[in-house]
Amino acid sequence: MSKIYDLIVLGAGPAGENVADVAHQSGLSCAVVERHLVGGECSYYACVPSKALLRAGAALRAAQRVDGAKQAVTAGVDVVGVLRRRDYMTSGGTDGGQVDWLKGAGIDLFRGIGRLQGKKRVEVQALDGSTTVLEARHAVCVSTGTTTSTPPIPGLADVGYWTNREATSTEKIPDSLLILGGGVVACEMATAYVSFGCKVTMLVRGKKVLERMEDFAGEMVLKSLLELGVDVRFGVETTRAERQGEKVVLHTTLGSLSAQELLLATGRAPATVDIGLPSIGLPSGKYLQVDDTLLVSAATNEGDAWLYSVGDANGRALLTHMGKYQGRAAGGVIAARALGVEVSTAAWGQFVATADHAAVPQVVFTDPEVAAVGLTVEEARKRGHRVRVVDYPLGSVSGAYLLSDGYTGQARMVVDEERQVLLGATLVGQDVAELIHAATVAIVGEVKLERLWHVVPSFPTVSEVWLRLLEAYGRPGVKAT
Repeated sequence: MSKIYDLIVLGAGPAGENVADVAHQSGLSCAVVERHLVGGECSYYACVPSKALLRAGAALRAAQRVDGAKQAVTAGVDVVGVLRRRDYMTSGGTDGGQVDWLKGAGIDLFRGIGRLQGKKRVEVQALDGSTTVLEARHAVCVSTGTTTSTPPIPGLADVGYWTNREATSTEKIPDSLLILGGGVVACEMATAYVSFGCKVTMLVRGKKVLERMEDFAGEMVLKSLLELGVDVRFGVETTRAERQGEKVVLHTTLGSLSAQELLLATGRAPATVDIGLPSIGLPSGKYLQVDDTLLVSAATNEGDAWLYSVGDANGRALLTHMGKYQGRAAGGVIAARALGVEVSTAAWGQFVATADHAAVPQVVFTDPEVAAVGLTVEEARKRGHRVRVVDYPLGSVSGAYLLSDGYTGQARMVVDEERQVLLGATLVGQDVAELIHAATVAIVGEVKLERLWHVVPSFPTVSEVWLRLLEAYGRPGVKAT
């Protein structure tokens, strides 16, 4: 006997939870299949615990930058306290609260490995080996996320390396840590672990860190990492890995290096290997290509829209908040199609994830923080926009130098000269994370620069940087005739 639901969701991370919640609120019956913890990677091994690990060091350094407060700082980070707070933030690695939320929302949970067994059919293999067959009246949504991408380095599989999961859940801080990678995870974990007194070495294959962001962002984060004591090496190719006693040894093109632990921060791969995609004619282990309604068009035959994918599994924007955004859109469109409601695919409507293309916000919680949204200068020009770039030193804003003695930072806006709207913005500096939403609103709303002059920032706050950027761009003047 099979159990029948309107919608079956594979993966109970934030994206999957949102799909099910929105669809259920619209009247659909929903089941969620999860093989690990309800709440997903973000809640237990990524966003939440990593920021908990970073916060104490950031708060300590912020106090050290203010005369009158720095004199009270007499010790470094208390690692025991940091780990205790992290455990609190992650509910000790248990998902009881999230499970209760699903139950309260009226969504059924099936624990186990969910695999597609043909169209609209999912088999769930529980931990005890028993199986349950679920059938979907209308749709199945894949929200299985990603896993660490493992580079093909000889010997790597035998050394007992860390991924983000071990780095964010460890109960013991190693004396030394090698990090492979130069992206967000690498930079954040280097910042956290060096604040714990760990000797950190970053090995970067390329020539810079945070290479997908504006150049000045990576340059300022690199400067900070070096000042904190992180050993950053560029142009490194690892040829072999081995374990020698208590140490991991990496043999590289720049010589051999060793540390107590090795963290792989080498990117992500879609977690679509073991979910039964070949049963519907799709390749295993690939990102699921979707349209703006999050529909997997390759699985759609004769107009039967039934397979969707949201979150990291579709590869559009590998960020928790974007997965949740996609989940809300997909939950709405699945319900609409199931109920026979007309679905508009016009940009910025309730059934589409338009923001994925050019309005994705992101914060890197290094010290300084990096907050960015929209297109970089390079991306904007590649897309054919005629742009003007405006930069302004954040340390010159009254709110910034009141916040921190010797504040250093940088702000940039990328302007579409033809439409006179923002295409992108990047801010680097202490506590800039909360500033980026203003730019996100301006980009999504396509607010003209002439109207932004009327968005008055409070004095003295760091938000005054938006006024300074506009002044640097130049206010339309009145010319005598």
